[in-house]
Amino acid sequence: MNKMDLNDIAKRLPVAWKSTIVWHAAYANFKVLRMDASAYPPEVHDYAEALPVLNGCMNLEVSGEIITVLAGEVYIVPAGLQHSVAPGSHGTLVVVEP
Repeated sequence: MNKMDLNDIAKRLPVAWKSTIVWHAAYANFKVLRMDASAYPPEVHDYAEALPVLNGCMNLEVSGEIITVLAGEVYIVPAGLQHSVAPGSHGTLVVVEP
């Protein structure tokens, strides 16, 4: 498969916030998921991850601050940094991680 509609893939996922790997390149997984208005609990990783928003917006909580990431923007979460998603986020999110 060479061309993918990531928004369509995300819409067809049966559960919000459950990602699916759509591509693997070098040492990175390229995942897509559907955000709904619910919060996503805190997590921390031993690797950095990129969080590009394809459509909608994500309210990312980092160090007690809410950072709104809009469609077309990406937030790079450094390794070891706890982060969560505040309520109100919606749309399609891509996750790029090892």
